[in-house]
Amino acid sequence: MTSTQAWVLGLASLASFMMALDSLVVTTVLSTIRQDLAASIESLEWTVNAYNLTFAVLLLTGAALGDRFGRCRVFAIGLAVFTVASAACALSPDIGVLIASRALQGVGAAMVLPLSLTLITTSFPPAQRGKAMGLYLGITGLATFSGPFIGGVIAEGLAWQWIFWLNVPVGMAAIVLTARRVDESVGPNNRFDVGGVVLVTAGAFGIVWGLVRGNAAGWSSAEVLAALVLGVALVVAFVLWERRTKAPMLPMRFFRLRAFATANPANFCVFASLYGTLFFLAQYFQTALGDGPLAAGLRLMPWTATLMVCAPIAGRLADRYGERTFVVIGLLLQSVAMGWIAVVADTDTAYLELLPALVVGGVGLTMAMPAAQKAVVGAVQPQEIGQASGAFMMLRILGGVFGVAVTVAVFAGSGGYASAEEFSAGFAAAMTAVAAFAVVGMLVALGVPGRRPAAVTAASVETRG
Repeated sequence: MTSTQAWVLGLASLASFMMALDSLVVTTVLSTIRQDLAASIESLEWTVNAYNLTFAVLLLTGAALGDRFGRCRVFAIGLAVFTVASAACALSPDIGVLIASRALQGVGAAMVLPLSLTLITTSFPPAQRGKAMGLYLGITGLATFSGPFIGGVIAEGLAWQWIFWLNVPVGMAAIVLTARRVDESVGPNNRFDVGGVVLVTAGAFGIVWGLVRGNAAGWSSAEVLAALVLGVALVVAFVLWERRTKAPMLPMRFFRLRAFATANPANFCVFASLYGTLFFLAQYFQTALGDGPLAAGLRLMPWTATLMVCAPIAGRLADRYGERTFVVIGLLLQSVAMGWIAVVADTDTAYLELLPALVVGGVGLTMAMPAAQKAVVGAVQPQEIGQASGAFMMLRILGGVFGVAVTVAVFAGSGGYASAEEFSAGFAAAMTAVAAFAVVGMLVALGVPGRRPAAVTAASVETRG
């Protein structure tokens, strides 16, 4: 790894860590925010969802802006937006300002995350890309898994505003270093696809709104049905538009590539299973087993540790043995682990009964994530990586939103918060749902192309060089 590659990997991973952490860290300080800002339950829900909503619907737009105006420039602007929004969150005098500031954080994250992946994949040749993505995802995944733990530490030791203040110095340093250490690059298109941006943003917003509001408003309500139908219709219109426009932000021909068309939905299922698990696991430790926020976070640490160990190794091995094996086996391990937890989870279940399943599930997810990501970006030409990574990131976040929405609906149908016993019943049903997500993803991943012979791979790299 050269010095330039190391700086790109380090800054992209740091930025991705910040964005991923803020998507989850708020969940463990909601009760403190409710007391300080006199917030209603629905307002607390939007404190979490406002970030994910703007994040998901603007991901493709962020990638398109980077391709058009410069990836390094837009990456740095996104960091600036996120940093300013973090300070606004910390200074929020009421819940309305906090929700608006969280939405602005999502805008910044949508500019940063897809471009962080693009900067890495354009800086590393195909033979090294899997290892780099493994390191990147190991750091990003650590934020995803440690968010509730970090929130618990802050909730018990500091004011809740510190979860946002911590972003400010880190963000400022990242902006300066990006300007000095990262080379500028652009995508293949010199025109901005305004029609595509409007259609995909509105369509994704409709779908995400329907998923987020489904449990509160009712899945058969006019609001939810109208949002979902309108969102799907606009996505269809986006597909038709992209097939006809001269400079599409997401060329539909990508979906004729088997790796792109199979690894993306498989990764959607990976994150649906991940976010569904994460949403309820910390709550299970607190509500059913009686732990506090900090103790619940500590119990998640073995799950977190798998990210630091397995993601870099899986990324490196995927370079040698191909992506399909790791996506399929990883999702198989996740489905077995969550199925086991669904069977044994109760109000008196010992932590040691859950520990093996947590480790196995964590290993499975960290095998699947870098391999799926490598398969998607490896399916397109280097100059098209920005477009491919935007689609990949958007489907990843939508997978998380979908996973939480479905598992919450399953939980509500089988249990509730009235007692520890009722929560355990709902939790077991929710874990069955996340196991089902993993099974579906595993079946889809069987369609990912197998490993190419070494001679073919070397010839391909030589030709591109």
